[in-house]
Amino acid sequence: MNPDSVFNFSSRNVLVVGASRAGIGSAIAASFKAGGADVTITGVEPEPAEADRGRYRYMQINVTDASDIADLAAETDELDVLVNCAAITSRGEEMDPEFFGKVIDVNLEGTFRMSSAFLEHLKRSQGNVINIASMYASFGSPMNPAYGASKAAVRQLTKSLAMAWAQFNIRVNCIAPGFIITEQSAKSRTNSSHVEAVNARTPMGRWGAPEDLAGPALFLASPAASFMTGTCLSVDGGYSVA
Repeated sequence: MNPDSVFNFSSRNVLVVGASRAGIGSAIAASFKAGGADVTITGVEPEPAEADRGRYRYMQINVTDASDIADLAAETDELDVLVNCAAITSRGEEMDPEFFGKVIDVNLEGTFRMSSAFLEHLKRSQGNVINIASMYASFGSPMNPAYGASKAAVRQLTKSLAMAWAQFNIRVNCIAPGFIITEQSAKSRTNSSHVEAVNARTPMGRWGAPEDLAGPALFLASPAASFMTGTCLSVDGGYSVA
């Protein structure tokens, strides 16, 4: 294997779902673009974050809307890599049954809807699916029970799709981030004691940056991971093993 070509994604088509705001999705999209890929991003907002306007093809879709997804699939000619990043959470509000259901609909069912909609594209390209799970897939969260449940299910869905789609030479893997500095985590980071507790427990002593997830995503989509499927990579600074 030529090391210089491993992360060369020229002529590859990548779709990053849930990349309209500053965060994990946008960092992953930027890294694929830097590797030469033709990148499309999606979000529920009419436009992506200002820094990303004009950098990518942008499609406004709601992952809970089957017609939105079907339209996007119909408009997409080729796809090599699907990255499912769309997710919602709200610390301290997730015991409400209605909101709990909404989180499951976006985080879990949205991931399944997107993956299923692009199955035929991925068959043709013998492509990759990368799902974003969470360290909360492995242990409980009293403040984010819906998020934790949805991400545990995403991890299990990853394993099941990996088994089902291996016959098509489609690889399905996931990444489990730890505490990452994003717009989504802004609410929790207003609690200084929570921030300090995370830093104290994390062996690397800090919260992660969105860019910390980009390298693992590129790796999973690359020939370097050609014999990996159904895997979930923890990217949490050691938090889950502390």
